[in-house]
This record gives sequence, C-alpha cells and structure tokens, in this order.
Amino acid sequence: MPNIKSAKKRVKVIATKTQQNKAASSQLKTEIKKAVAAVDAGSENKAEAVRTAVKKIDQAAARGILHKNTAARKKAALDKKLNA
Repeated sequence: MPNIKSAKKRVKVIATKTQQNKAASSQLKTEIKKAVAAVDAGSENKAEAVRTAVKKIDQAAARGILHKNTAARKKAALDKKLNA
C-alpha cells in the first residue's frame, strides 16, 4: 500500500480508469459479436451492424483501448466476413 499522498491518489485513479476501460472493451466485444452474428445469419441489417461495430472499433482505438493495428485487423476481418 502506498504511503505518499499522490501515490494513494494514483491507485484510486488507476482503479477507476481500469473499470472504464473494461466496460468499454466489453461493449466493443459485444458489438463485434452482434455484427458477426448478423453476418452469419444473413440478416437484412448486417451492413448496419458491421458499420456500428467498425465505429466502435475506431472509437476504442482513438481512446487507446485498442492498438491501431489491432483495430485495423478487426475491421478488415469484419469487412472480409461481410463481403464474402
């Protein structure tokens, strides 16, 4: 446990940020799963589901939750699935 006041604050801030990042990451995974399910099922709104997932991936990359190359790879995989 830290003794210095600023170190104590950092522990609190890091805990809060970790929870926010976990929530955003979970939401991102959910959107990707929804898009993949829509494409696999061949539903009418599969393009919209993929567009939403790609937007979430871009937002996650901008916030630093995903590395930009990971985001590009995930987007490419979704596009490949959609256009296959």
